[in-house]
Amino acid sequence: MAKQLSYPVMHQIFSRFQAAEPEPKGELEHLNAFTLVVAVALSAQATDAGVNRATRGLFAVADTPEKMLALGEEGVTEHIKTIGLYRNKAKNVIRMSRILVEEYGGVVPSSRAALQSLPGVGRKTANVVLNMWFRYPAQAVDTHIFRLGNRSGIAPGKTVEIVERAIEDNVPAEFQQHAHHWMILHGRYVCVARKPRCPDCIIRDLCAYEEKTE
Repeated sequence: MAKQLSYPVMHQIFSRFQAAEPEPKGELEHLNAFTLVVAVALSAQATDAGVNRATRGLFAVADTPEKMLALGEEGVTEHIKTIGLYRNKAKNVIRMSRILVEEYGGVVPSSRAALQSLPGVGRKTANVVLNMWFRYPAQAVDTHIFRLGNRSGIAPGKTVEIVERAIEDNVPAEFQQHAHHWMILHGRYVCVARKPRCPDCIIRDLCAYEEKTE
């Protein structure tokens, strides 16, 4: 685990991320807040590309909690059976939809606690929805961010929660809104797990990782 980088270095890193991609976007396809919650929940232990292939058909017929309930568990299952753990995920989507209709008037709530009370929605999913839909600077830490944060010194920590807090505490305020997107994309395509692409890295000279590849 690298040591936490200083404020000047952090500012340089995120300035470069911003210059390279001013408006980074999440890769999960969605139509509204509800389909975003569903897509992120379905993405657990699955790739974004795989989820997108499955949800295009699903969201074409069920883009609201009411329509999802009308489709039913078997209907949801039929659409998402190419995704890992699809049976349990289909159950959660239906249970989530029922709660949204019965307790929230069919509207996706905008608090982390309320979102996390929904079946299949953990802290990471809640943070993605808060960030992407409600424009709240929440930091959703996935495996890519966890690896990058610890390897580079951007946000070191032994747990996901500690890494999340390190991002919130150490990334300059003007970069907080897009911080997790920049980090996810960098971890997914450059600072990869087995052999990081250090020669192609725009923050190579600022990164604390000692075993850089050539």
